[in-house]
Amino acid sequence: MSLIMKQTVYITDMAMLLKDFFETYLPKERGVSGHTIRSYSATFQSLYSFFKGSKGIRADKLSVKDLSRQSINGYLDWLETEKGNKVQTRNSRLASIKAFCHYAQYKDFNNLAKWQEILSIKSKKADMPYMSFLTQEGMRALLSEVPTDTLQGRRHLAILAFMYDTGARANELISFSAHNLNLTRPYHVVLSGKGRKKCIVPIHEKLVLILKAYMKDANIEPDNISRQPMFVNAHGRKLTSAGLTHIIMMYADKVREKHPVLIPDRLSPHSFRHSKATHLLQAGMNIIYVRDFLGHSSVRTTEGYVRMDSEQKRKALEAAAADIVPQSQITETWNDDEELLNWLKGLGK
Repeated sequence: MSLIMKQTVYITDMAMLLKDFFETYLPKERGVSGHTIRSYSATFQSLYSFFKGSKGIRADKLSVKDLSRQSINGYLDWLETEKGNKVQTRNSRLASIKAFCHYAQYKDFNNLAKWQEILSIKSKKADMPYMSFLTQEGMRALLSEVPTDTLQGRRHLAILAFMYDTGARANELISFSAHNLNLTRPYHVVLSGKGRKKCIVPIHEKLVLILKAYMKDANIEPDNISRQPMFVNAHGRKLTSAGLTHIIMMYADKVREKHPVLIPDRLSPHSFRHSKATHLLQAGMNIIYVRDFLGHSSVRTTEGYVRMDSEQKRKALEAAAADIVPQSQITETWNDDEELLNWLKGLGK
């Protein structure tokens, strides 16, 4: 008679908390986006890397007792000194850890003091990050460079004009579906912003015409109630942030050849949002209205755009925009640190 030995898989208290945090609390109780889950996941991958490299503790062996105010401060210092991360990244990682601690203090009462000690760690004051943006002349030149006599050109124009006119974040554009588009007066779109907040954004009539041309090409009916992404890449697949950047740079490089001073060295999808905010403020729009338009939770975020540009505010909102736009299953394997890290990497996809 042979004895069959079964391997016992030991799941640490930390792993159990993380599993519930990512699989239940974030998506089901908080309803956070896949983007946020991926961001939190990246933080814990980084944290595990710190403990393994600096403390010799593998991911599958890390337990709650290894976490403390001191160890988290050590991790934050490691990010800056060893990894060369900026203060903004350090603060973002801390915010992710605090979100976990807020959850853990209600799930793990025995370690309440520990979680609250970590929650008391303060963010560092960071310098105002560099925010690239286009002047109204630069934005007009870039959008005018997009051809309208090809299917690709009309698709690119719809994407870029939408991004500018609505001030949408990259993820808001990528996930936008036709059922959130209103093509009757008053024209507007409904964007799903950070924290799943819904934001109604008015759009210009010129953008409506551009979108109608794109929708005709793509066989999207105006009353389409599909929740599939409205904007896709050349292969009909979902857009990515990298894909958006590629489209922007395709036309930015062409404008730069003709007018070097009009195009900043660095451009990204978020540059369109920065540009829209700056143009609205230059046009004399009240900063509170700009905050609401952009869906900022605090006017302090919007104030960053005021400091970006010192040009005299001049014209009304309509004048600022009118001439610019031209015609997963999650596995439960925790056998070793590689599987645990792979699980974290797959979150939010």
